Amino acid sequence: MSRPLEAVIRLDNLRHNYHVGRALAGGRALAVVKANAYGHGAVQCAKALPDADGFAVACIEEALQLREAGIAQPILLLEGVFEASELELVERHGLWLVVHHEGQLAMIEAAKPQTPYTVWLKMDSGMHRVGFAPADYAAAHARLCASGKVASITMMTHFARADEPGAQATADQIATFQAATEGLAGDISLANSAGLIGWPAARVGWGRPGILLYGASPMPVDGPAVELKPVMQLKSKVFAVRELATGEPIGYGASFHTSRATRVGVVACGYADGYPRLASTGSPVAIDGVRTRIIGRVSMDMLTIDLTDLPDAGVGSEVELWGDTVSVNEVAAHAGTIAYELLCNVKRAAFRYR
Repeated sequence: MSRPLEAVIRLDNLRHNYHVGRALAGGRALAVVKANAYGHGAVQCAKALPDADGFAVACIEEALQLREAGIAQPILLLEGVFEASELELVERHGLWLVVHHEGQLAMIEAAKPQTPYTVWLKMDSGMHRVGFAPADYAAAHARLCASGKVASITMMTHFARADEPGAQATADQIATFQAATEGLAGDISLANSAGLIGWPAARVGWGRPGILLYGASPMPVDGPAVELKPVMQLKSKVFAVRELATGEPIGYGASFHTSRATRVGVVACGYADGYPRLASTGSPVAIDGVRTRIIGRVSMDMLTIDLTDLPDAGVGSEVELWGDTVSVNEVAAHAGTIAYELLCNVKRAAFRYR
């Protein structure tokens, strides 16, 4: 029998979430499937969205993987090209590309395409990671138009703090973008998942839903809510049970001691599988829809859970690490990180697509 760790990917939930994101955007949305669809399987997820308006990936390698799998919709390279030789592949495969610095703009001006490029011109409206400064944006837009090598320009930016409801920084970014693009021709794209959920003023043009596609909200628990369905259910099984008396240590470092007679279940999942080591004692898990907790430290290949109040649970019982009963956001909070990281890090699990 194979190791029982499974990542069950519910593609109907993915489709539901995409339509939620597209509705928030007002009708057009690129499904962000970079980083192997946030750990869910980029090809499988893209194939499950035949009516998507397009997809967004980080780099050309990810785009070519989708094209080779028969994905025909538009694909945007969010980081653009890294060298001029990639522009031939962009043209050959009909890819869209982000232009966010002078070097990429110069590559387009020097290129000799048979078919003009579809460009998304990025502004640094306040995140200060990539993008043209607002004062330089109109000139970059004019150079692309004058090059004769661009079919269309979509003007875009990216938010740094959209997951903080009411943060003035996001309102400032929107205002900066609007002022710098006034009078310029082209489509617009402002909103990532947090922008779509929390910022109505950002719901213009193209939406770029990412984490919301996979059923995890980027917003705080008390923030704006939308009806998302978790796509990944990470589950395993109890493969051993121990009965321990009061005061006994469990696991590496003896970081946990039993406060009562305790039934301990040992589960086939650990940090080598992507479950976060920092989400040790107290992190929630569920057995048959009933919540319990991890006790002791997460090990490389296994973790231990409290079965004391679950007398019917034992060897062979199914354990949900995250999914329907236990939110991936809850586990991330226990580990001091975010759902994005947990989902991207899943490995050694058998992936099942439904």
